[in-house]
Amino acid sequence: MHEIEPFYNWRHIYVSEEDERSPFYGRVYSEFEFSQTVYNYYIHPQWDEFGSRTLYCKVLMADYDEGYAIIELLGEWNDAIENDIMNLKREVIDKFEDFGIYKFILIAENVLNFHSSDREYYEEWFEEMADHEGWVVLLNMPEQTQYDFRKAKLQRFIELVELDNWRTYKPFHLFRKIDEEQRKRLGE
Repeated sequence: MHEIEPFYNWRHIYVSEEDERSPFYGRVYSEFEFSQTVYNYYIHPQWDEFGSRTLYCKVLMADYDEGYAIIELLGEWNDAIENDIMNLKREVIDKFEDFGIYKFILIAENVLNFHSSDREYYEEWFEEMADHEGWVVLLNMPEQTQYDFRKAKLQRFIELVELDNWRTYKPFHLFRKIDEEQRKRLGE
């Protein structure tokens, strides 16, 4: 797991630790000191911790004019023990909502497991998005992880989307593609 780095090809466009509105503003990273783990596995030091011991993130893009953020995730999403949705919502998502971001693309291809619990935070997030014509998408969640997510019936609140070549897009074009699909789905 220590070799899985956050996607870095957009760093010339956006860097979360340099964005004063980002919850990760001012963070300093080491390229050599591996200190964070998911269970007994060290992860790359570029991942950001937000209160979970099993799930980490990296904000790849936050566009305040267009109102969207792209966030990559790594680890195990565990609502049953860690309440990861609460931590993600309170420590990351709410901070961006304070600045008018209501459309979120969560890249989940490195989310290895999902363990569900209550739906309250998902419902709350869904309602907030609906109030602001926003949406939340989980992009490329692995099939076995999707199974557990669907089993908990959470796809009613967060859309599961597959797009294998997302890395070939610039952030704005990826957002536009997904935004168009979500507008059609929501009947706008």
